[in-house]
Amino acid sequence: MGWTADDVPDQYGRTIAITGANSGIGLEATRELARNGATVIMACRSTERGEEAANDVRGDIPDADLRVEECDLGDLDSVRAFADRLGDEPIDVLINNAGVMAIPRSETEDGFETQFGVNHLGHFALTGLLLENLHLNEEPDSRIVTVSSGVHERGRIDFDDLQSEVSYDKWGAYAQSKLANVLFAYELERRLLTADAHAKSMAVHPGYANTQLQFRGPEQSGSRLRKAAMKVTNTVLAQSAEMGALPTLYAATATDAEGGAYYGPGGFQNMRGTPERQASSDRSYDEETARRLWRVSSELTGVTYDLPEPKEEVPA
Repeated sequence: MGWTADDVPDQYGRTIAITGANSGIGLEATRELARNGATVIMACRSTERGEEAANDVRGDIPDADLRVEECDLGDLDSVRAFADRLGDEPIDVLINNAGVMAIPRSETEDGFETQFGVNHLGHFALTGLLLENLHLNEEPDSRIVTVSSGVHERGRIDFDDLQSEVSYDKWGAYAQSKLANVLFAYELERRLLTADAHAKSMAVHPGYANTQLQFRGPEQSGSRLRKAAMKVTNTVLAQSAEMGALPTLYAATATDAEGGAYYGPGGFQNMRGTPERQASSDRSYDEETARRLWRVSSELTGVTYDLPEPKEEVPA
């Protein structure tokens, strides 16, 4: 039997911030982290839905230490306001979990294509703004966990049309944003290593988990047929949100989780099962693309990181 929620170590005294904590994988991760004693900062676009989710967790865990904070990743002013409210409060783990999937083209408050803006740029900005909270120069290691998707394997970073203004394919845009998540996680790990920081950056994917994420596309496009088909597919093929949260929980808490790693379900076609270390796509290991994406992301968001660039390896 593999690693399960029963294996989450004691989290008392640790503070963990997680985006999109009000539903799906974020909610189940919040539940297990709170069950094991963590203080969880639930960063949610809607504080009303966040409070409903927090009350749901408290129904299972009456002494859960939860705090709901507004953080709309599609609005950089909201992201900055969230970071400002935290002030210099220390955080042990940041889980970049929130996301949107395969929706009709729209734009964030800052004019970014929504999937790229929310899934990648919002988290890029949030992580940079919380670097000091993560106390990179102190032991024990802090962690940044970025939730991607197996769909990242289909992704390409199109620097000539990053916001899909010329051509938009909802699944192509989603795949690009999820590839950006993995590229970001790996580049952040390289920069942390270069800085000799006490921190780890990891990417994870949940496999195919039954959450509300799959329904947002059909709902926004008004397709009842697609929504009904998704319900059937989820029922037949998907694992539970509780199982889908395991890679996130493993990366956030397991003593042997490694920086620069990619974790996902180890069962059928990596869509279900308990977490294991896996290889991500070949494109996700392209350091030149990662560095370029980092520079562009910093320019678009106005957020810079107080971390040195990794040294380029000199061929022997």
